[in-house]
Amino acid sequence: MVGRPVDHRRRAELLDAAVDHASREVFAELSFRSVAAALGVSTTTLVHHFGTKDRLLESILERLRERLVAASEQIAGEHPDLATAARAFWAWSSDDAQWPSLRLFFAVYGHAVQSPGTYGGFLETVGADWIGVLVAAQGPAVDPTVASGRATVVVATIRGLLLDVLATDERERVEAAAETFLAFVATLDPGDGTTPAGRPGGGR
Repeated sequence: MVGRPVDHRRRAELLDAAVDHASREVFAELSFRSVAAALGVSTTTLVHHFGTKDRLLESILERLRERLVAASEQIAGEHPDLATAARAFWAWSSDDAQWPSLRLFFAVYGHAVQSPGTYGGFLETVGADWIGVLVAAQGPAVDPTVASGRATVVVATIRGLLLDVLATDERERVEAAAETFLAFVATLDPGDGTTPAGRPGGGR
């Protein structure tokens, strides 16, 4: 007997609702039963659309990644250089409205440290995506190695600042530290990392 086909629109609706629920709960305690109860559906419905709990969790993380990357691409894409993109990225990520999603991100981050085979791929992908966004903000004239190094420092520092404020709620102290860092990023000379063709008088 052929099973009932999956309604992909309904699956997408359930997945978005599941991500919202996961952002408010303890990630390690998520189960088919708890998610189903929060979404007002049966566990059979979740099994039909996602198959297994592991597949549901993977889908939740993938949708979370899509949300975070889409937002960062939109924000960074509106700014022409690393300094302004980094400042916009911090302003967006440090907004209270983003904290539920970021709490979920850091919850997964902690699990990945202990079990990299389970969640490491998610973190590597998100990290690479964020770095890629900030590399693109620096333009094609900047040497890729230099651009990647600078983007990595920005992502790692902002991620650390976010973890600090989420853990301590000492916003004033962390905001001051962020301002110090962003002021430093603004002093970086894009010309120091340009490729030979991008330098004044460089090659053709």
